[in-house]
Amino acid sequence: MSSTGAGILFIGSLIVALAVTHRPLGDYMYRVYTGTRHLAVERVLYRLVGVHPEAEQRWSAYARAVLAFSAVSVLFLYAFQRLQDKLFLSLGFPAVPDHVAWNTAVSFVTNTNWQAYSGESTMGHLVQMAGLAVQNFMSAAVGMSVAVALVRGFARRNTEDLGNFWVDLIRGTVRILLPIAFVGAIVLVAGGLIQNFAEPHTVTTLTGGQQAITGGPVASQEIIKELGNNGGGFYNANSSHPFENATNWTNWIEVFAILMLPFALPRTFGRMVGDRRQGYAIAAIMGILALTSIVVLTGLEIAHHGTVPQAVGAAMEGKEVRFGVPNSGTFGAATTLTSTGAVNSFHDSYTALGGMITMVNMMLGEVAPGGVGAGLYGMLVLAVITVFVAGLMVGRTPEYLGKKIGSREIKLASLYFLTTPVLVLIGTALAMGSPTERASMLNTGPHGLSEVLYAFTSASNNNGSAFAGLTVNTPWYDTVLGLCMAFGRFLPIVFVLGLAGSLARQAPVPASAGTLPTHRPQFVGMVVGVTVILVALTFLPALALGPLAEGIR
Repeated sequence: MSSTGAGILFIGSLIVALAVTHRPLGDYMYRVYTGTRHLAVERVLYRLVGVHPEAEQRWSAYARAVLAFSAVSVLFLYAFQRLQDKLFLSLGFPAVPDHVAWNTAVSFVTNTNWQAYSGESTMGHLVQMAGLAVQNFMSAAVGMSVAVALVRGFARRNTEDLGNFWVDLIRGTVRILLPIAFVGAIVLVAGGLIQNFAEPHTVTTLTGGQQAITGGPVASQEIIKELGNNGGGFYNANSSHPFENATNWTNWIEVFAILMLPFALPRTFGRMVGDRRQGYAIAAIMGILALTSIVVLTGLEIAHHGTVPQAVGAAMEGKEVRFGVPNSGTFGAATTLTSTGAVNSFHDSYTALGGMITMVNMMLGEVAPGGVGAGLYGMLVLAVITVFVAGLMVGRTPEYLGKKIGSREIKLASLYFLTTPVLVLIGTALAMGSPTERASMLNTGPHGLSEVLYAFTSASNNNGSAFAGLTVNTPWYDTVLGLCMAFGRFLPIVFVLGLAGSLARQAPVPASAGTLPTHRPQFVGMVVGVTVILVALTFLPALALGPLAEGIR
């Protein structure tokens, strides 16, 4: 079978699998977040945390709980890394430097998993397993909790309550992430991934040199890295390393794990608001954007535009032979369409226009389908903006799911959308305007700008992938990118919860002849158009100076 045919089969089987799991998984998550019964283990955790599971929170209390939990998590993970050399299973590694520990702590707590270090030579088994992997679960559960709180804002009426953050957090972890990750880890071990506590093994290479090969609890971290849209690899080579991604079928499993929960959450949304058609509409928007991105990116890589790729007949630089171009392109699109950031090939080695698509995926706001939870609430914010624009066009007060979109709601939605572009563009400008930080660039010209733009796009959108060729393991980059991750994660969350609280307080507005139907193809096309246009207006000048200039010259 040709590589193109294999790529079509790979993508087609993913679409079928996601369609099959969409309904049962979405319905299961609906029952998890709306059920009134608490499991015994959950009641124990509630007592440990000191919360009453039946008590609900206003949006401000919900937001404070999210911020407090995340702040404590950052402090804990920072201390864990700084004390690594005094802990068991450290493999003899020293304490992680302060600026790297700060960057890593913020990175994993914000679901970014940006890595300014080589995991196999920096982090011991205990920090990897009890520090980083734990945050893979927690940060994903936080994203799902915020999404569910926003959906409650649409579904509820005349109330200040959005649920209980601690209940949502614990249920999402115990009932959704842990069971799937447990089964997935076993599947990955069967596929050849390692799971041990081995000390580094010294081996002789083919050239006669010596190399230390580090083992570890890799499979268990790999599955939650993909399932929770985290992306932080056990090894520096991430999912291109055979210990993290052994075969072509484990590659398929990992891409499926990346997309499974984000594509099922629209079903949960439809069930919670009492109109399943709304969920199908959101899933259709996500699917159109995602499939377009995957096809365009894979097509650009197969076409191998560029002097060297055309000379050798393929754009195989930075790609694993066992995956090939189509499966690498699909993985790259999936990981940047979501907030995963894992890589099985190196995006810096993509063709100029192919690398641009990975950037555009993140610039869309990672809403197709986006991160676990974050993609759903990002898409709902774009839906709010779309109905507001439609209301202006016909001269009536816009409404979505029976809730009026007034000045307060559109201000919160606008602030949500503007946060990451401000961080990306200001951060890139500061880096390019500083001679010291420009010295970290190994490449000049458009490609050098693309590497810096990619770094700030990835950090501010909580993705975590990177172009190579840019030395970011410096105090300045570690500090500034860490701030971009924190602001890019928590400011939008506050705006989303504020929007949820504003919507929950409203009484429903009866539908009339002038109400825009938000479950039909017309609305799907409008949201797709608004999403693309907003990104084009915001980022096109920067893209024109970077990947576009490189690709057309």
